[in-house]
This record gives sequence, C-alpha cells and structure tokens, in this order.
Amino acid sequence: MKFTKKEVEQALKTITAPGADKNLLESGAISNLMIFGDQIDLDIRLQNPTLQARKKLEVTIMQVIHEKVYAKAKIKINTKVDPPKKTATISKGQPIPGIDSIIAISSGKGGVGKSTLTANIAVTLAEMGCKVGILDADIYGPSIPTMFDIEGARPLSTKKDGKSKMAPIVNHGVKILSIGFFTQPDQAVIWRGPMAAKALNQLIFDAHWGELDFLLIDLPPGTGDIHLSIVQSLPLNGSVVVSTPQKIALADARKGIAMFTQENIQVPVLGIIENMAYFTPLELPDKKYYIFGQNGAENLADDKKVPFLGAIPLVQSIRESSDVGRPAALQVGTPIQKSLVDVTRNMVNQLLKRNINLPPTKAVEITNLVGCSAIK
Repeated sequence: MKFTKKEVEQALKTITAPGADKNLLESGAISNLMIFGDQIDLDIRLQNPTLQARKKLEVTIMQVIHEKVYAKAKIKINTKVDPPKKTATISKGQPIPGIDSIIAISSGKGGVGKSTLTANIAVTLAEMGCKVGILDADIYGPSIPTMFDIEGARPLSTKKDGKSKMAPIVNHGVKILSIGFFTQPDQAVIWRGPMAAKALNQLIFDAHWGELDFLLIDLPPGTGDIHLSIVQSLPLNGSVVVSTPQKIALADARKGIAMFTQENIQVPVLGIIENMAYFTPLELPDKKYYIFGQNGAENLADDKKVPFLGAIPLVQSIRESSDVGRPAALQVGTPIQKSLVDVTRNMVNQLLKRNINLPPTKAVEITNLVGCSAIK
C-alpha cells in the first residue's frame, strides 16, 4: 500500500508534544520526516524529557501511524534530546537586573527614626515619578509593613524565567518586601545570624522586583550580621546614616560611618540625615526647641567629611501618619513634606556625584574571619 507524507503528517498532528500544548508538527518536535516505500523515518527533537515520556511518545507514534495510515508500516524513530535551556539567574554579589541603584539606610542606634525616614524617602521618590522599592532588612523588628498599612499582607507567587518568585506588596507607589509578611504580629523572631542571613537572601534573590530606579534597604540598628550579609550579597551604590543630634546617638552613628568606610567594605556614604532636629509648637511657629541638642549630626558630617543631607524636625504628624500607614511625605504642601523633598533631592544629587566620580561598588568578599577562634 502506498501512502503519502501528508497523510503521515496529518496523523502526527493528533499527538501532543511532551511538555507542550501543541502537536508534534506545530511544536517543531519533528525535525525530519522521510518515506521509502512502506518505511517511515522520523527524526524527533525533544527538550529534556524523562525516559518514560520518551518511550511513551515513541509507542504512541507507532500506534497512531498504524491505525490512521498503514497497519504494516515500518517505522524507524530517531530521538534526539536537547539539553534544557539555561535561564538567567541572579548570582550573589552581582547587581540585580532591572534595579539601577541600591541604597542602604542605616543608624547606629535604634529609635532615631531610620525606618520612618526610609518610608518617607521612598514615598517622596515615588511622588517624583521614580520606580521605588523597599527591602525591610530589619529582621528582628520589621516596621515597614505598619508604616504602609500592609500588616498581614502576603506576597503572591509569580513566574519569572520559568521560576517561581515572590511578588512584592505595593502601596503608595512603593514595592515592599519584609520578613514581617511571614510572621505573626506577636511573634518574636529568635534567629541566629546564619538563619537571619538566609531569610534575608531569600527576600533579595527569590523576589521579582521588576524595573526599579531605587531599592532602599532598611537596615537594623547597629553593625552586625545583617549588615555584613547585605554588603556581601549586593553591590550597594551608597549608604545613608540617620541620627538624632543627641550625643549618645551620634556616638553610634560614627560607628555606622566607620563600618561603611572600612577598607574591606568601601560603600560610599552619601550623607547623614539629622532626625528630630528641633521641635516647633503649633502655637509658636517661629520658635524652635532643640530637645536633643543642636546641629549634632551636621557637626558629625563636617568631622567625618561626609555630606549633610538635611534636618527633619520633631513633628507629631510624622508619628501619627506612620501609625496609620500613610507616610508624612503624602501631606502635600506642608513644611514637613518640603523638608523630606529637600533631603531626598540632596541624597539623589550625592548619588549622581558618586556615580560620576567613583567606579561601581563591588560586593564584599570575606577572605578570613578575624577574631574567630577556629581560624589559626
């Protein structure tokens, strides 16, 4: 019995290619089809199938051709397996594709308003038309979810290059990821450094941030494991140190600056922000009370030869807006909004200068463990 190539092709169209929603011909799995009398030679290319799937396909092809074309056809199938296509992965220490600038916001001491300023700077940048994200790296005391009124939110899974990624929660135009999304409000995070660092790396590398002009990292207070993990994992474009004018806070802010400028870290300090600089009562708008001291952070900036980005007053509305999840930067036309805009613009200007004058920052490579008794 004679049969044609077209008849064989019509029969093959009834078979779905493994791992695809198209038939063998539409998917391109059939790379060659030759007919010699009652013999059919088939060359098939498959994308990394299991042995079971491969054998099942070959049996199905023979059955279909025998049923639909010619029962006594001699079929020779040559199956070639293509290796899986490599997908782009984000390597530790490499820039995250799509993110232009990564800035760490730090403070030597807790309670100086670092997270509050991170939230407000992010919203200010978003209001300026920038694409902004916040990575809440304060593992033990995440407060960013509260400041954006997204407590209890859970990131959804999304597909990126065939892999499942976390989709950040978005509010007020800012993309946010925080360990607070994965813990209960009353749950204490009692983790040793390695476990905290692993969780942080998941937030960084298992997330799909998309295109961002700025990723702000809200670091925990002090200088410890999390800070080291961040500078090892990401090439930071710069850092910002937040402090009050108080002498005790300034002493720890010095240590924060020293950490970033250490020889084996070398992350540019874009500047210092003085928070809670003064208090002005509503009934006395021209009066300033320097509750925590005067010009302390500005003097520290002069002493350390780093830029002073500006001062933010102690204002009740900042606390109130943070508590209800609507950052004060959204209070259009107010003096506090103007102060936040000035500080944000100064930070961006310092970043632009840094990008012009300095080469790209590299992630830190730790080659020894100073002070570790296991290292002789």
